[in-house]
Amino acid sequence: MRKQMGRLVAGATVAAVVAGVASFSQQRTEATFATPVNVAISASVAANCVLTAGSVAFGAYDPLVANDVAALDQTGNFTIRCVKGVTANVGLGDGLYTGRQMSDGGTERLDYELYKDAGRTTVWTDAGAGRYNYTAANKSATTLTIYGRVAGGQDVAAGSYSDTVVASAEF
Repeated sequence: MRKQMGRLVAGATVAAVVAGVASFSQQRTEATFATPVNVAISASVAANCVLTAGSVAFGAYDPLVANDVAALDQTGNFTIRCVKGVTANVGLGDGLYTGRQMSDGGTERLDYELYKDAGRTTVWTDAGAGRYNYTAANKSATTLTIYGRVAGGQDVAAGSYSDTVVASAEF
């Protein structure tokens, strides 16, 4: 009889556990839920562009032989990154001196010009039609080429000449 009693108690315990799980499961399915609502999600992306500095290094200008008549041409570049779809008007300023001139740090000046095209026919300025029009296809950096020219035949002293031009983007 003792063996049977042990089985009976064990059987009753299993039955109680199964009944408890069934009761808990039944309570979960009878839960009441609130009416669903929409949650608005938003963000904004501002029009923006970033310019990265570059340079135009003309190298050696020879006023006696190579550049006695012929111009000294060189290219340089800088980069622009804009938010996809942004259109920017990119300008290049005149530099530190009247017109576009490099200085030897004293009174000597070496005239130069910057162009938007390889034929050096359209001067790149910081106003109106002289600006370069750029539209970003994506956010990747784009290299913009500057076509520079130092006019031939200039009578200048020996020295190192330089200038700084400001690149800007209006969008």
